[in-house]
Amino acid sequence: MIQTEDNFRVALILGGTRSGKSRYALNLAERRPGPRLYLATAEAGDAEMAERIARHRRERGEAWDTQEVPLDLPEALAGAQGKYRVILIDCLTLWLSNLLGRSRGGAGLEGATARLMAVLGSGSTPVILVSNEVGWGIVPDNPLAREFRDEVGLLHQRLGEVADMVVLVVAGLPLILKSPQLQGGKRGI
Repeated sequence: MIQTEDNFRVALILGGTRSGKSRYALNLAERRPGPRLYLATAEAGDAEMAERIARHRRERGEAWDTQEVPLDLPEALAGAQGKYRVILIDCLTLWLSNLLGRSRGGAGLEGATARLMAVLGSGSTPVILVSNEVGWGIVPDNPLAREFRDEVGLLHQRLGEVADMVVLVVAGLPLILKSPQLQGGKRGI
C-alpha cells in the first residue's frame, strides 16, 4: 500500500466494483486509533445482500462500531462528530440510490447532498468516504439510471473539491489524485 500523509480531514476513495476501494479505506482508517465508526448505507433487500453485509461486519471485527444509515447519512455523520477518532462511510453510491429509490430525488436529493457537504465542512472528526465511479461505461437507457449516473458524478466533483485526499483504486492499486503531500494539495494541470 502506498503510504500517504495521515493528516487528512476528508478522504474520498473511488473505484469500480470489486476494485479494492473498501479494503483501502479500511486500511487507511485502521492506521488511526479507535474508537472507529462505520456508517453503512446498504440495505439487506435479499438473502445475498444480507450475507454480504454480515461478511463485511465479520471482516471489520470488534474494533468498529457500525450504524446502518441508508437515508439519513448527514444526520448520522453530524451526530457522530467528536465521539470517534475516524468515521468511514461505505458507500455514497448506495446512499444516492436509496434516496432516488424513495422518491427523494430532485430537491430532496439536493437538500441531502447540501446537508452532507455542510457536515463535512464543519466537522472535526476525520471522515473517509467510499464511492463507486460509475460514469465510465455506456450511457444508461432509462431516465432514472441517467439521473443516478449524473448525480453520482456531480457529488464526486463536489467532494473532490473539499476532500484533502482523493484516491482512485483500480485492480487493488491506489492512485493518489489529491493529497496533502502534493504541492498545494492537488495534482493536475
